[in-house]
Amino acid sequence: MINFKIILNVLGYLLVALSILLIVPIIIDLISGNESWKSFLISLIITLGFGVTFLLSTRNELKNKILTQDAFLITTLSWIFISIFGALPFFFLDSSLSLTNSIFESMSGITTTGSTIFNEVENLPQGILIWRSILQWVGGVGIIVMAVSILPVLQVGGMQVFRTESSDTTDKILPRTTQVASAVIIIYIILTVTCLIAYWVGGMNLFDAIVHSMTTIATGGFSSKNDSFASFNNVSLEYISIIFMILSSLPILVYLEITREGLKKALADTQIITFLSIILLSSVLVIFYLWIQNIKDVEEAVRLGAFNVISIITGTGYTSDNYNSWGPFPIYLLFFGMFIGGCAGSTTCGIKVFRFQILFETLKIQIQKLLHPHGVFIPHYNRKKIQEEVTSSVMSFFFIFILSFIIITLLLSMTDLDFVTSLSAAATSLANVGPGLGTMIGPENSFSDISDYAKWILIFSMLLGRLEILTVLVIFHPSFWKK
Repeated sequence: MINFKIILNVLGYLLVALSILLIVPIIIDLISGNESWKSFLISLIITLGFGVTFLLSTRNELKNKILTQDAFLITTLSWIFISIFGALPFFFLDSSLSLTNSIFESMSGITTTGSTIFNEVENLPQGILIWRSILQWVGGVGIIVMAVSILPVLQVGGMQVFRTESSDTTDKILPRTTQVASAVIIIYIILTVTCLIAYWVGGMNLFDAIVHSMTTIATGGFSSKNDSFASFNNVSLEYISIIFMILSSLPILVYLEITREGLKKALADTQIITFLSIILLSSVLVIFYLWIQNIKDVEEAVRLGAFNVISIITGTGYTSDNYNSWGPFPIYLLFFGMFIGGCAGSTTCGIKVFRFQILFETLKIQIQKLLHPHGVFIPHYNRKKIQEEVTSSVMSFFFIFILSFIIITLLLSMTDLDFVTSLSAAATSLANVGPGLGTMIGPENSFSDISDYAKWILIFSMLLGRLEILTVLVIFHPSFWKK
């Protein structure tokens, strides 16, 4: 039977942690003299109040075990609660900002999608800009930390919850989940600080460097500039961003392997090699097209082509040029690139590379069986046999992902959005990318002009994509609520 008290207990801890994070934008706004610190203070009081209430009412639940049903509910409700309470500063900031827009911005942040309802982000107080970045930074590593750190604090194991977001099989590099959590956090902070320094040295002011380092490592894409990286007009910053977008799309624990065993084992990981090959090939194709069609000169084709291709495939969502004007081929490639994502175990979303590898390996085996009916063929991934349940899980994911994409597109089309907008909005929300295609939600536009009905569809779609769809849908199955 589902233990709602232990679920409230976990949510209480998360809300208290969220209220502590709200102190950061309060301090920044007080220093910069912005009145928006009041909206953060009100949000802090409300969030802390709910968090403490949840904890006090469930203080005797700490030693209870979390069952599978509890784990699914905790995973889904955590993202919902954080997005709701994370929306409070936006809601209290401006009376004209609706609850729908506030939750949309918050959900986009915590799911590291990067779509925004703000047309002029440069007019926003620094506290709001830093809060958007904090939401993405926390969201980028949220599931991993919750699985291997928060739940062990409650005296339960966390690896099974980690698999609710990433259904691939993961080697236990460290013997205890608490150690893994510590390693993840340390690596995440090191990457963020390194990125911050690189941006600062590259030409950003300190505030912009802080904002963009957090959203880069989270592969989130929120920016403090209206035109994202195009606003900086700085070649060095674009190349720096390319490097860190790639680094953030690799399995985060691969850096631990590198410190222990060097680059050899990491470079032997077929997922990493496949991912790097995909972004290299995609970038080369777009670069060649931009150059051969005389759309850009050689240097611009290399820089802008690589930047935007890598940004879309990794789900970061930064833009350095209006790719809507590049012609049909780059647009088609970027559209399909939205679905790829990075490596499993990173902060990226999308389908993820390992699933494509398993799918193609399975298809290869099926073709071999057709050619040699009496042969025995065993699929492998990273030189290990692929278990039947893993193959089944991947196939199920592909089916439900495509079905969800079709349904979301159809629902959006019912809101009078044109075909390109409906299609790209469904793709960018489900794959948690950020910008879409077309003149309404393209790289130079926001999501402010779409209807509230469409925004709620996209809010749910962003949640589905971040939690790998099945994690959310399973709670709607009748048998889930049975003893």
